[in-house]
Amino acid sequence: MHTTAGPGARDAQGPELRSGRRLGIAGGGQLAKMLAQAAVPMDVSVAVLERADGCPASGIARPFLVGDWNQLPDLERLAAHSDVVTLESEFIDAPALDALAASGVAVYPRPATLHMIQDKFLQKQALADAGLPTAKSVAVADKKAVLAAAAELGWPLLLKARRNAYDGKGNATVRSDADLDAAWERLGGGRVGLYVEQFCDFASELAVMVTRGRDGTMAVYPVVETVQRDHVCHIVTAPAGASPAICRTAQHIARLAAEVIDAVGTVGVEMFLTRSGEVLVNELAPRVHNSGHYTIEACACSQFENHVRAVLGLPLGSPELVVPGAAMVNLLGVERGPAIVHGLPAALAVPGAHVHLYGKSTVAPGRKMGHITALGDTPQEAAANALRAAKLIRIGGEP
Repeated sequence: MHTTAGPGARDAQGPELRSGRRLGIAGGGQLAKMLAQAAVPMDVSVAVLERADGCPASGIARPFLVGDWNQLPDLERLAAHSDVVTLESEFIDAPALDALAASGVAVYPRPATLHMIQDKFLQKQALADAGLPTAKSVAVADKKAVLAAAAELGWPLLLKARRNAYDGKGNATVRSDADLDAAWERLGGGRVGLYVEQFCDFASELAVMVTRGRDGTMAVYPVVETVQRDHVCHIVTAPAGASPAICRTAQHIARLAAEVIDAVGTVGVEMFLTRSGEVLVNELAPRVHNSGHYTIEACACSQFENHVRAVLGLPLGSPELVVPGAAMVNLLGVERGPAIVHGLPAALAVPGAHVHLYGKSTVAPGRKMGHITALGDTPQEAAANALRAAKLIRIGGEP
């Protein structure tokens, strides 16, 4: 088990954890649902706050609260049912969390971590200042600044929103000055903060999940390879096919990145492997992450269970693989309408396949509706079975 204690470690289990058995989650989507499912075997009760009923976690939360997780009074309602409040999303208003923590509520990840993460330019600067390898980034206030950056970084480059960007939203590839006007307008240049990033001609995309406890101990999961389709994760294969040396480097970088942001809980560290063999940090998500869903079936202790353990101040479990290979494929919507599931029996009949349906009532193109994890004697076998099972399921209206 890869566990370490890092600098700045603090907040070990203390008297403020009365029973250690009440967890509040701000957000009620599929990540909250899987966190709650991981908490139940440990007899941890889970309260969830979401803006509307009928979300994936609403059926498992006790209690389920309707409210806005960006508003302090609603967060305080959640805290009244919780020993610790954690987050499903890194986009929750950090000042509201500041106020909640200042009132004595234990909030993990800490609001300071959210402040660092939410502005992706500041996130990149913090990583670079700590000596971690990243693509060079420059804040830009206008299109002239983009052209100046291009003179230094070269074309193409990436124009990115500093806040609230995910799954390719808020990003644009600018291949020459001819593309700049359209990209600037599409991303809201002049109205929202933007930055440019040096284009990375990568050979593959890697990810490492890291869980960091309140006392600084860490569980570092295996390196996985991810493949994106239309800027959304399509398939995750574990372990990655990169060399042992590259995997050790990626895990080391992930461990340091979790320390830089003073993480508590599970963190997704996304990385590029360049054609020259260099590992660069792409971005961090201070929460359980799509690239770690495979850990439910494939690892001794999943990213979800370890996140619950970490924020409650409990010892971390082993992140080691318990099978030779695993793969996860996302189930995405392709149409709009009611979320009727077709093909579930056929998918369940695929050897080694495990189907996770999130329970969303409506489907839309590109919406994450579930995922399939498959286990195998090799990562390649697992990937083939996961893809086979995924092709048998359609989530949408009547045939």
